Amino acid sequence: MQVSAVNDLTPLELAAWHGFLRAHAGIVHDLDHELQAAHALPLHEYEVLLVLAGAPSHRLRMTELADSVLLSQSGLTRLVDRLERAGLVLRERCESDRRGLFARLTEGGAARLEEARVTHLAGVRARVLSRFSDDELAQLGGYWERLFPAATAE
Repeated sequence: MQVSAVNDLTPLELAAWHGFLRAHAGIVHDLDHELQAAHALPLHEYEVLLVLAGAPSHRLRMTELADSVLLSQSGLTRLVDRLERAGLVLRERCESDRRGLFARLTEGGAARLEEARVTHLAGVRARVLSRFSDDELAQLGGYWERLFPAATAE
């Protein structure tokens, strides 16, 4: 089956899109590998701890947490199971809705996050931020804002 020319990307569009995909995949892979090697903490677990650290009372409903880290409810449940077994997160019942569950960051989770944060931010700086001037970083920030305006308004 042949795709019509209307749906084809121009060479410029294709280069930009493939470049974005390669950069994203490579950066995420490297940051994940660094966190696992230094702290036995995969990047997606780090992200959950980070989101909980920034939440009021360091807790969120499981559904809100799943939306924040872009995981399915079942995927988040399995991830929180692992974090709970490791003592980094606790599940708590919602007082106003007995069916609802919160995930709450523990003191151990906060400490683990702070340890891993140094490694993670150094990796982000080395792989991305240090490769651009301040003006270029401002431009990048503007591009991301253009794609996801609500994300930076929160």
